[in-house]
Amino acid sequence: VLFVGTKKQAQEAIEEEAKRCNMYYINQRWPGGVLTNFSTIQGRIDYLVRLEDQQARGELEHLPKKEALKLGKELVRLNRMIGGIKEMTSLPSSLFIVDVTKEGLALEEAKRVGIPVVAVADTNCDPTGIDYPIPANDDAIKAIKLACSRIADSVLAGKPGGAEFLAREEQPE
Repeated sequence: VLFVGTKKQAQEAIEEEAKRCNMYYINQRWPGGVLTNFSTIQGRIDYLVRLEDQQARGELEHLPKKEALKLGKELVRLNRMIGGIKEMTSLPSSLFIVDVTKEGLALEEAKRVGIPVVAVADTNCDPTGIDYPIPANDDAIKAIKLACSRIADSVLAGKPGGAEFLAREEQPE
Protein backbone atom coordinates (compact mmCIF):
# COMPACT_ATOMS: atom_id res chain seq x y z
CA VAL A 1 0.00 0.00 0.00
CA LEU A 2 1.31 3.44 -0.91
CA PHE A 3 0.10 6.12 1.53
CA VAL A 4 -0.30 9.54 -0.13
CA GLY A 5 -1.02 12.80 1.67
CA THR A 6 0.90 15.97 0.91
CA LYS A 7 -1.26 18.55 2.64
CA LYS A 8 0.17 20.00 5.86
CA GLN A 9 -2.48 18.39 8.09
CA ALA A 10 -1.77 14.90 6.72
CA GLN A 11 2.03 14.79 6.37
CA GLU A 12 2.84 13.62 9.89
CA ALA A 13 0.01 11.06 10.14
CA ILE A 14 0.82 9.59 6.71
CA GLU A 15 4.50 9.10 7.56
CA GLU A 16 3.84 7.77 11.06
CA GLU A 17 1.19 5.22 10.08
CA ALA A 18 2.97 4.06 6.93
CA LYS A 19 6.12 3.40 8.94
CA ARG A 20 4.10 1.62 11.64
CA CYS A 21 2.75 -0.92 9.14
CA ASN A 22 6.03 -1.01 7.15
CA MET A 23 4.55 0.44 3.96
CA TYR A 24 5.57 3.20 1.55
CA TYR A 25 4.48 6.83 1.69
CA ILE A 26 4.67 10.16 -0.09
CA ASN A 27 4.03 13.13 2.20
CA GLN A 28 5.69 15.96 0.31
CA ARG A 29 5.04 16.90 -3.32
CA TRP A 30 3.82 14.07 -5.59
CA PRO A 31 6.69 13.37 -8.02
CA GLY A 32 5.00 12.93 -11.39
CA GLY A 33 5.50 9.52 -12.94
CA VAL A 34 5.85 7.51 -9.72
CA LEU A 35 3.36 4.98 -11.06
CA THR A 36 3.33 5.60 -14.82
CA ASN A 37 7.10 6.06 -15.29
CA PHE A 38 8.36 3.85 -12.47
CA SER A 39 11.62 2.85 -14.20
CA THR A 40 12.82 6.47 -14.20
CA ILE A 41 11.81 6.95 -10.56
CA GLN A 42 13.61 3.70 -9.74
CA GLY A 43 16.76 5.23 -11.23
CA ARG A 44 16.46 8.23 -8.89
CA ILE A 45 15.91 5.88 -5.95
CA ASP A 46 19.07 3.95 -6.91
CA TYR A 47 20.98 7.25 -7.08
CA LEU A 48 19.70 8.18 -3.60
CA VAL A 49 20.77 4.82 -2.18
CA ARG A 50 24.23 5.16 -3.78
CA LEU A 51 24.62 8.65 -2.31
CA GLU A 52 23.63 7.38 1.15
CA ASP A 53 26.17 4.54 0.84
CA GLN A 54 28.89 7.01 -0.12
CA GLN A 55 27.99 9.19 2.85
CA ALA A 56 27.97 6.20 5.23
CA ARG A 57 31.42 5.10 4.01
CA GLY A 58 32.72 8.67 4.40
CA GLU A 59 33.53 9.13 0.71
CA LEU A 60 31.84 12.54 0.57
CA GLU A 61 34.38 13.90 3.05
CA HIS A 62 37.21 13.35 0.55
CA LEU A 63 35.53 15.51 -2.12
CA PRO A 64 36.13 19.25 -2.47
CA LYS A 65 34.04 21.23 0.04
CA LYS A 66 31.72 22.76 -2.58
CA GLU A 67 31.01 19.42 -4.24
CA ALA A 68 30.40 17.69 -0.89
CA LEU A 69 27.99 20.45 0.14
CA LYS A 70 26.13 20.17 -3.17
CA LEU A 71 25.78 16.38 -2.82
CA GLY A 72 24.69 16.79 0.80
CA LYS A 73 21.89 19.14 -0.25
CA GLU A 74 20.90 16.75 -3.05
CA LEU A 75 20.75 13.91 -0.53
CA VAL A 76 18.44 15.88 1.77
CA ARG A 77 16.21 16.90 -1.17
CA LEU A 78 15.93 13.36 -2.54
CA ASN A 79 15.18 11.96 0.92
CA ARG A 80 12.42 14.52 1.38
CA MET A 81 10.89 13.80 -2.04
CA ILE A 82 11.27 10.02 -2.44
CA GLY A 83 12.57 8.81 0.93
CA GLY A 84 9.24 7.15 1.73
CA ILE A 85 9.39 5.00 -1.41
CA LYS A 86 13.10 4.18 -1.17
CA GLU A 87 12.49 0.44 -0.60
CA MET A 88 9.70 0.19 -3.19
CA THR A 89 10.93 -2.22 -5.88
CA SER A 90 7.67 -2.63 -7.78
CA LEU A 91 4.36 -0.86 -8.19
CA PRO A 92 2.14 -0.93 -5.08
CA SER A 93 -0.98 -3.10 -4.91
CA SER A 94 -3.13 -0.17 -3.83
CA LEU A 95 -3.05 3.55 -2.98
CA PHE A 96 -4.46 5.28 0.08
CA ILE A 97 -5.03 8.98 -0.59
CA VAL A 98 -6.05 11.56 2.00
CA ASP A 99 -7.19 14.50 -0.18
CA VAL A 100 -8.26 13.49 -3.69
CA THR A 101 -8.72 17.13 -4.75
CA LYS A 102 -5.09 17.93 -3.92
CA GLU A 103 -3.74 14.55 -5.08
CA GLY A 104 -5.46 14.49 -8.47
CA LEU A 105 -2.28 13.47 -10.29
CA ALA A 106 -1.77 10.48 -7.98
CA LEU A 107 -5.35 9.35 -8.59
CA GLU A 108 -4.96 9.82 -12.34
CA GLU A 109 -1.73 7.79 -12.45
CA ALA A 110 -3.26 5.00 -10.36
CA LYS A 111 -6.23 4.77 -12.70
CA ARG A 112 -3.94 4.73 -15.75
CA VAL A 113 -1.94 1.74 -14.48
CA GLY A 114 -4.93 -0.04 -12.92
CA ILE A 115 -4.10 0.29 -9.23
CA PRO A 116 -7.14 0.36 -6.89
CA VAL A 117 -7.54 3.51 -4.80
CA VAL A 118 -8.82 3.88 -1.24
CA ALA A 119 -9.37 7.54 -0.44
CA VAL A 120 -10.87 9.88 2.12
CA ALA A 121 -13.66 11.63 0.23
CA ASP A 122 -14.78 14.99 1.58
CA THR A 123 -17.88 16.83 0.35
CA ASN A 124 -15.77 18.96 -2.01
CA CYS A 125 -14.34 16.08 -4.08
CA ASP A 126 -15.65 13.91 -6.89
CA PRO A 127 -15.68 10.27 -5.70
CA THR A 128 -16.24 8.73 -9.16
CA GLY A 129 -12.58 7.79 -9.72
CA ILE A 130 -12.17 6.28 -6.25
CA ASP A 131 -12.59 2.52 -5.94
CA TYR A 132 -13.18 2.54 -2.16
CA PRO A 133 -14.21 5.99 -0.88
CA ILE A 134 -14.14 6.73 2.84
CA PRO A 135 -16.62 9.54 3.57
CA ALA A 136 -14.80 11.73 6.10
CA ASN A 137 -13.35 15.17 6.67
CA ASP A 138 -9.98 15.42 4.90
CA ASP A 139 -9.07 18.73 6.56
CA ALA A 140 -9.25 17.88 10.28
CA ILE A 141 -6.03 16.46 11.71
CA LYS A 142 -7.89 14.06 14.08
CA ALA A 143 -10.03 12.68 11.24
CA ILE A 144 -6.95 12.17 9.07
CA LYS A 145 -5.11 10.41 11.90
CA LEU A 146 -8.12 8.14 12.50
CA ALA A 147 -8.42 7.17 8.83
CA CYS A 148 -4.67 6.59 8.50
CA SER A 149 -4.51 4.48 11.65
CA ARG A 150 -7.46 2.33 10.55
CA ILE A 151 -5.87 1.72 7.14
CA ALA A 152 -2.55 0.85 8.83
CA ASP A 153 -4.40 -1.52 11.20
CA SER A 154 -6.02 -3.19 8.19
CA VAL A 155 -2.63 -3.58 6.50
CA LEU A 156 -1.18 -5.13 9.67
CA ALA A 157 -4.17 -7.46 10.00
CA GLY A 158 -3.78 -8.58 6.38
CA LYS A 159 -0.10 -9.47 6.75
CA PRO A 160 1.05 -12.95 7.81
CA GLY A 161 0.46 -13.17 11.55
CA GLY A 162 -2.37 -10.63 11.32
CA ALA A 163 -4.75 -12.84 13.29
CA GLU A 164 -2.62 -12.30 16.42
CA PHE A 165 -2.73 -8.53 15.77
CA LEU A 166 -6.53 -8.61 15.54
CA ALA A 167 -6.81 -10.68 18.73
CA ARG A 168 -4.70 -8.14 20.67
CA GLU A 169 -6.76 -5.24 19.31
CA GLU A 170 -10.08 -6.76 20.39
CA GLN A 171 -9.05 -7.35 24.01
CA PRO A 172 -10.62 -4.83 26.45
CA GLU A 173 -8.23 -2.55 28.29
